[in-house]
Amino acid sequence: MNDELVQRIKNNSKYQELVKKRSSFALKLSIFVLVMFYAYILTIAFNPSVLGTLTGEGVMTIAFPVAAAIIVVSFFTTLVYVKRANGEFEDLTNEVKNDVKDLL
Repeated sequence: MNDELVQRIKNNSKYQELVKKRSSFALKLSIFVLVMFYAYILTIAFNPSVLGTLTGEGVMTIAFPVAAAIIVVSFFTTLVYVKRANGEFEDLTNEVKNDVKDLL
């Protein structure tokens, strides 16, 4: 790749905005999901009776619905990221491409 092109992209204010927004958003979502997973695991490790509580007629414990909810929330978190990536982040990427297309 052309060094001039790389420098021009790195110096582009829209590229810097894209990197900042995308990194910040991804970090926030990642921390959210990791906190959910680790809270579940730590609850199992240090207070298993909480998740071992039987539900309904004693057929299943509360751990299963909580784990299923964590998976569903993780799925929706991914959808939120994809929606923003295909919207705002894609628009910024196209603006950067338009700014440097004369070097391509």
